[in-house]
Amino acid sequence: MQKVIDYPKRNSLSISKFRMDACFSLFFFFIILILAFLSPWISPHDPITHKLTENLKSPFFMEDYLPTHYLGTDGLGRDLLSFILHGLRISLMVGIVSIAISTVLGITLGLFSGYLGGRFDSFVMRLADFQLTLPTVLVALAVIAVFGSGIWKLILLIGFTHWTVYARIVRGSVLVAREKEFIEAARSIGQKSYRIIFVHILPSVINPVLIISAVELPRVMLLESTLSFLGLGVPPTVPSLGGAIAHGYEFLLSGYWWLTLFPGFALMSVVISINIIGDWLRDYTDPRN
Repeated sequence: MQKVIDYPKRNSLSISKFRMDACFSLFFFFIILILAFLSPWISPHDPITHKLTENLKSPFFMEDYLPTHYLGTDGLGRDLLSFILHGLRISLMVGIVSIAISTVLGITLGLFSGYLGGRFDSFVMRLADFQLTLPTVLVALAVIAVFGSGIWKLILLIGFTHWTVYARIVRGSVLVAREKEFIEAARSIGQKSYRIIFVHILPSVINPVLIISAVELPRVMLLESTLSFLGLGVPPTVPSLGGAIAHGYEFLLSGYWWLTLFPGFALMSVVISINIIGDWLRDYTDPRN
């Protein structure tokens, strides 16, 4: 009589719920991307125009509400909704571009470090160790003191200080891949090292790099907001969520809580949605699942 093996069943309810969360986060993040991209055209007001006669107005569900300012105004009379929309655009741009710079730099150094080995590998790893000992805030202080503040300076600063995690992950994957049979076969037929690296090894490290990027993007956005909150990020004339939170903090104890709550809630929502997407990507690409 044939024995029937009863394999453990997966918890379909938890998987379905997790996928529902991931789909909702993808949809929400897609909407945020559209709103951020169209913010120069759909914002009801100029986010940096000061109207001191309309400062500190309440949002639509409170008294002292102006129909033209749905979320109220800040201490300088700037429309808070327009400021948040443009701030999301700046935060996403800084995060995505800086992550792209870190990814390209980390993948390149990790590929050549893991494949070539020797002194170049030791140099890259010691450089990564040194990079990890430098606090980003102190580096930002030094950069601003020498070069001044600016969006692209902030992007380059973050991009060139967050490559280490990519380089380490890629290097580890290359150390495993270079000993496999297909790499030995490529060497035996006389293929060049750069072709082996970019044609045979690079495709095998794309998946972990994508997962790391999805995990690092919210961290970079929080870092940009933190630096802007401290006055080390984008210039004060440029809308940013960190700058909006810092401005609202000055009026928090005076009862104008929405000046900090709305920008903080917008930042928190985007960060949580990206984190859920990153967790889903990690679980989806895990062979054990």
